[in-house]
Amino acid sequence: MAAVKRAIPRERGGWWHAYVCPAHGLELDHGDPLTGVFPAGGARCARGCRVDTPDVRGAWTVLSHQAWARHARVLALRGEDAQALSLLLEHAEVYRESARASHEGAQGWMLRGRLFHQALTDAIWAVTVGHAVWTLAEHGTPGTDALLPLLDELERAALDARHVLVDRGDLASNYTTWLTAAGIATGRAAALVRGTPWDGAKQWLEGPHGLYAQVRACVGADGWEWEGSTYYHGFVLRAALLALRGVAPADVPADVAALLTGMVDVLAALATDGGVLPALNDGPYLRVPLALEWLELCALADGFAPAPRLAAVAARARLEAGDADDGLDRLLGRGSWFGGPALPARPVPAPVTMFGTAGYAVVRAAGAHAVLAFGPHGGSHGHRDKLALSLYGQEACWQPDPGEVPYGHQEFREHYASTAAHPAFAVDGAEQAECAGRLLARDATSVTAEVTGAYPGVRAVRRVEAAPTHLVDVLTLDVTDGGPRRLTGQLRPGVALDVQVQSEGALRTTWYGGDEVLHGWHVASEPVRPVTRPGPGPADDPQVARTWVDLTACASRLVLVSVYQAAAQGPAVTGVRLAGDEVVVELADGTRAGHGTGA
Repeated sequence: MAAVKRAIPRERGGWWHAYVCPAHGLELDHGDPLTGVFPAGGARCARGCRVDTPDVRGAWTVLSHQAWARHARVLALRGEDAQALSLLLEHAEVYRESARASHEGAQGWMLRGRLFHQALTDAIWAVTVGHAVWTLAEHGTPGTDALLPLLDELERAALDARHVLVDRGDLASNYTTWLTAAGIATGRAAALVRGTPWDGAKQWLEGPHGLYAQVRACVGADGWEWEGSTYYHGFVLRAALLALRGVAPADVPADVAALLTGMVDVLAALATDGGVLPALNDGPYLRVPLALEWLELCALADGFAPAPRLAAVAARARLEAGDADDGLDRLLGRGSWFGGPALPARPVPAPVTMFGTAGYAVVRAAGAHAVLAFGPHGGSHGHRDKLALSLYGQEACWQPDPGEVPYGHQEFREHYASTAAHPAFAVDGAEQAECAGRLLARDATSVTAEVTGAYPGVRAVRRVEAAPTHLVDVLTLDVTDGGPRRLTGQLRPGVALDVQVQSEGALRTTWYGGDEVLHGWHVASEPVRPVTRPGPGPADDPQVARTWVDLTACASRLVLVSVYQAAAQGPAVTGVRLAGDEVVVELADGTRAGHGTGA
């Protein structure tokens, strides 16, 4: 069999989010992007389709260009300088031939790139190329001066695009951070090649539109990137830490360093003990390139402000990356990326961790890891999921936030942003309005949040409490403007679920997550109809059906109580009932635990 030719594509790329099966909503198989040739017969869908459209070809070309740039960076880090330089010269030739002007294929809403539809994609590519050249320049590799026109052009393009965003008032955009990271990587690489001091610190780092100003603009006091998306939070933090190459963490302005370490803390608190990062708001649920991004981010964070809990995130990401793991994160090496030692290690998060600005609470209880969402909508990456309660084990995703498909699939993108897709609440079967809730109360073991803007005339309160052996969830829906409404609490499993109606007592549920099993007891203040139906599972494969459960009553007030217990915990729960404003949990050892409803 003849060897497969491997080459950088000669044409420009499109929009990677178009790389999705129109029938099934699945991201298409990448194949081997280093062939540089679109798969013969069309890109494969795991459900058997073969898709070949101009948009899909353009998306695959993005993946191929990015993979080649990453490969050059890895080669440079490995010290395989000649091969890295050869690839980078080829990149420079492609860019010179094809990326002279803005990409005419971009959609109207996009900030146009040159090599790709979006300037953001150009910036990501430029960061990778810039750091590859930077590494070669540090090695003193001869021939890098031939890359100066490319570096200068990439820095100029990043600056032009950033001007557009700043003029729009979008300093806090994740685009801006990546464009700045591109300007820093290419500018500093060019200075190293020329053997001159870098003169871009004011423009890119310290000035009114530089990295430090952007971090101040886009990160809240609780450490969350303002969109409240796990993916975009990590996306921005990775760009910022890439941009700080060669800068000692101790030399970063104290307020900016505090925000960046706060961003690290967010990931450490959000992650389960087994390294699962809930996919809040927009972002992939499960994706190999995402695993590579987490690996790189964990390595960078370890060098800036180590958080021991991120070791589990990295270990899980390495498993998910599988054969695609090229070891880039290991090549970064703790202490060698930044210009000085790491800041002190981050503290272990408390059992109940509040993020007041983004509006998330993480509650850990006896083998269960719960995330309550009540904050601002999150802009274009937000979901209509107020008071959604996600449930995880150590590694099990019993009731996860479902994530999002590639944006090119309009129907499934809308579905995964909807109320129906989330373990939230609904009124009259309608969508929640884009709104924000507020925190009502918190203590060492519980949190209570309220939403009044999701539906006119309806007040919703959810209280989540960590008990020594179980987790208590109380959702209260009050109609404040008159007659009864159709009030629903939604269960949205990411795993197989058994539902059992009992002749008396609580509705029982059993959630299967590999070796981790969760038991649920559900009671209500009013008779509820527990309707089960198949619905799409998490966004990595919308075709996997899960058992959706809607607990519905036509009432002016509904209190829904759910008590969860991981199978390994004890003494076992034997009964749950609602007695006025108290939830009574009976245990196998004969004891009882009482919990408030929070309403």
